[in-house]
Amino acid sequence: MDPKDVDFFQNLLSNMLQDILKKGEETIEDMTDTVEVYADPADRATAESDRAFTLRLRDRERKLIKKIKEALERIEDGTYGECVECGEDISVARLKARPVTTLCIKCKSKQEDEENLRGE
Repeated sequence: MDPKDVDFFQNLLSNMLQDILKKGEETIEDMTDTVEVYADPADRATAESDRAFTLRLRDRERKLIKKIKEALERIEDGTYGECVECGEDISVARLKARPVTTLCIKCKSKQEDEENLRGE
């Protein structure tokens, strides 16, 4: 991978990380500042459902933070863009679609086929 691509992905991943952290802070502020009393139980149920959905999104983003940090570490040690299974280069198109990926498309397809056989 040429240095221009490495810089692109480093900036992309850093921006993703900053966005996720900012959203997390905003969610904490919103949830701690909001104290509402609902006269209608349906309104309360809707608000609780929205809150639970937001928390699920933030939990998924929390897991993504770990993957982003690992990808940034791979950039630092020079292994970013290499498949951890076969050692081949991961295509730039695949990295643009999934910047935290560790598998080339061949190895990922093989992994998914094996998961389908096991019923996962």
